[in-house]
Amino acid sequence: MTEKKVWLITGAGRGLGVEIAKAALAAGHSVVATGRDAAKVEAAVGRHDNMLPVTLDVTRPQDPEAAVKAALAKFDRIDVLVNNAGNFFAGFFEELTPEQVRNQIDTLLFGPMNVTRAVLPVMRKQRSGLVLTISSTAGIAGQLFCTAYAAAKFGVEGWMESLTPEIAPFGIRTMLVEPGFFRTELLSNDSTIYAAPSIADYAERTNQIVAAWTSMDGKQSGDPAKLANAIVKLAALGVPPTRFAAGADAVQAFEAKANALLVQAHAHRELSGSLTYDIP
Repeated sequence: MTEKKVWLITGAGRGLGVEIAKAALAAGHSVVATGRDAAKVEAAVGRHDNMLPVTLDVTRPQDPEAAVKAALAKFDRIDVLVNNAGNFFAGFFEELTPEQVRNQIDTLLFGPMNVTRAVLPVMRKQRSGLVLTISSTAGIAGQLFCTAYAAAKFGVEGWMESLTPEIAPFGIRTMLVEPGFFRTELLSNDSTIYAAPSIADYAERTNQIVAAWTSMDGKQSGDPAKLANAIVKLAALGVPPTRFAAGADAVQAFEAKANALLVQAHAHRELSGSLTYDIP
């Protein structure tokens, strides 16, 4: 991979995607900044000689193909793919509609798959590249009110972890980024859709959680600009990390899940080891 790289970033019209695009440009890279409205992407990131704004809806398989063609026509290669586009359907599982759950998985799991499928042939031909996917601590540990979101992010984790050895022989690496709470637009009305209250048993907790999350919006401790700079630095490493816990709260989530898994592994160790066929 050359020192100056070509980045293709999804969801670059707002939130973390804007910051990643700005950080990559500031580091001297070229950026294909994509979003559902290319004009809004350009307005959010700002005009730059090394930036190509492109319309890309990750849920439409034909859009990534067109974006890749545009990237190659402008820059002749793609070195770093950042799967960042996302949304958030929040609520208790029983109150989320099947359509909302499918929409969540379509955007957060099948969306990155669509874009990665379009980019991988380019990277295989180059025999180099980095597929970087923004996951979440909700992809490490499930949590209340996040059943659809966690299902999609857990899927992202398993997909990327399994993809890694498949593409490594071609010089292509992967990196998962699991942010904790950052001051992006994830909890804003533009990004978060709450399940409509329909079951009385959940009403009190729903009101409490929605009020807490609404009050948290815009006050999260994580700085997305600092995260974007960290991502650009990590992407420049000869061997980027397979996973990056983004934020002190993310590190705590990793440690808590690792410890919980160890406890669960040992809790019934004797029984676990007794399930083989008896030797005659």
